[in-house]
Amino acid sequence: MSLKIAIDVMGGDTAPAAEVAGAVAAARQYGCETILVGDTEKIQAELAKHQTAGLAIEIQHASEVVGMHDSASDAVRKKKDSSIRVAFELVKEGKAAAVVSTGNSGATMAAGMAVLKRVKGIDRPAIGTLVPTLEGQTMVLDMGANVECKPINLFQFAYMGSIYVEQVLGKNRPKIGLLSNGEEEKKGNDLTRETHQMLKGTDLNYVGYVEGGDVYNGSVDVVVCDGFTGNVLLKVSEGLAVAIGTMLKREIESRPLAKLGYLLSRSAFAAFKKKINPAEYGGAPLLGIAGTGIICHGSSDPVAISIAIRQATEFARIKIEERLIDIG
Repeated sequence: MSLKIAIDVMGGDTAPAAEVAGAVAAARQYGCETILVGDTEKIQAELAKHQTAGLAIEIQHASEVVGMHDSASDAVRKKKDSSIRVAFELVKEGKAAAVVSTGNSGATMAAGMAVLKRVKGIDRPAIGTLVPTLEGQTMVLDMGANVECKPINLFQFAYMGSIYVEQVLGKNRPKIGLLSNGEEEKKGNDLTRETHQMLKGTDLNYVGYVEGGDVYNGSVDVVVCDGFTGNVLLKVSEGLAVAIGTMLKREIESRPLAKLGYLLSRSAFAAFKKKINPAEYGGAPLLGIAGTGIICHGSSDPVAISIAIRQATEFARIKIEERLIDIG
């Protein structure tokens, strides 16, 4: 049975063009059913640019937009008819199974918590992001929802990440690492040291502290950190990927033999580019809300959005929120 996904089409950098194109692609390629939430007139204008005959795409009008510079509380208290809040209301009413948003991540989290509430036992939901590694994929959380955390928050992030990786990626007893500035127990700060002691006494496959370099070598399946650290890690990783690509291109263009080498290795370069492309990993799940929500980067292109919609459909079928109850 297909599940309808509510798309907040008004929050991204190029909204609603990329979001509408992504929904059309998801419907055509994956058979996903979507409800486009936002300004009806603008949505219809974008849909007119695509061939949509026979595609399961609906429109739900919302008169307000939560911008990137609006506070998260505005999504909850002041803008009752914002596209992100209306999208979550559709889930609450049973008209949609999940929400995908390219808008303000803090507002998306706030709206999800206000409308769907938190899973029982979870103090703070978290944003989890899958990153490419030498061995496949690793989930890092929190990636920005909670700038300041207590040990109980990181403790719960570890459980949520473990359950997600086990259920969604199919890894049995995923390895959990706590991000710190060294592997020795004396390293870290008060937050990581107390969390470390809490995790040592659990039934999780907790392997202890990991360093920044371990995020991408595949030695663990879940990396746990506070939202401030996780967001810095994410932005540095994105910047590094762009810098490496630019430097490599410059070197190839400046050396005749390098150009020949590139021509002989184009397939390898294409595979590498695909592997590190954030679009290939869709969006970041909101773990801990009593429902399914996926946050995409504000600059996501239609490919990334279509993959996020497919991801939301698969995520909603698993009903992971039911598996998170009482982990606190």
